[in-house]
Amino acid sequence: MDVAVALSEDVGTGDLTTQQVVPADATCTAQILVKEAGVICGLHVAADVFHELDPDLRFEALAADGDSVHGRTVVARLAGRAAPVLTGERTALNFLCHLSGVATLTARFVSAVEGTAATILDTRKTTPGLRELEKHAVECGGGRNHRFGLYDAILIKDNHLAVAGSISLALKRAKDAGVPVQVEVDTIDQLREALDAGADSILLDNMPPDTMREAVAITAGRAKLEASGGVTLDTIRAIAETGVDFISIGALTHSARSLDVSLEVL
Repeated sequence: MDVAVALSEDVGTGDLTTQQVVPADATCTAQILVKEAGVICGLHVAADVFHELDPDLRFEALAADGDSVHGRTVVARLAGRAAPVLTGERTALNFLCHLSGVATLTARFVSAVEGTAATILDTRKTTPGLRELEKHAVECGGGRNHRFGLYDAILIKDNHLAVAGSISLALKRAKDAGVPVQVEVDTIDQLREALDAGADSILLDNMPPDTMREAVAITAGRAKLEASGGVTLDTIRAIAETGVDFISIGALTHSARSLDVSLEVL
């Protein structure tokens, strides 16, 4: 993510408040304070924001990506000219609050499946322009990244099948690409067809746990199984206990609540 683009949305032609109120030569010290328990992610991006405005500003990170905090924790200190601190505050916190929120929510899902064989995955349901950062945040929370984009793996979904004609035909064509091929199925009959056609991985879309358990038994290790669709913290344990290999959750990136973080001038 180019922090200059993010800053331009907020600063535009200039920070009028700071320009009018704060003397150009004023200096300050400040701290970034996390006010609730969570997993930290994005301090390096916050530092980039401030350094875009003033390369000489001192930014001292007191935590690392993936660190857990337990409320009211100072995670960074700043010192230097006051104007860049005040101008960059909101943009830096927007990144830090959001990415830490993604990492924190991911950690909650990872904790919910502890002791099972299931791995938590993200999806492509990311904020445009922030995919790399959001997927990094998922990793900071203990999850793993699904494919990064349309170019690094094949996932044959229902709309592809509607055009291609059948699972078997779609898989036959996809195998020529020389990359892992996953197919989305809604029923046990589709699962059997995907297995017979040699799918590397099969996505079980919105299946109830009893059907997932049947799918695991039928598959018997011939392909990796991924559960997806409407997964919540209330339902994920039952899903994980069916024996699926992966559980993908779009909410990790599209619905994570921002962590409560503030910047305070001292």
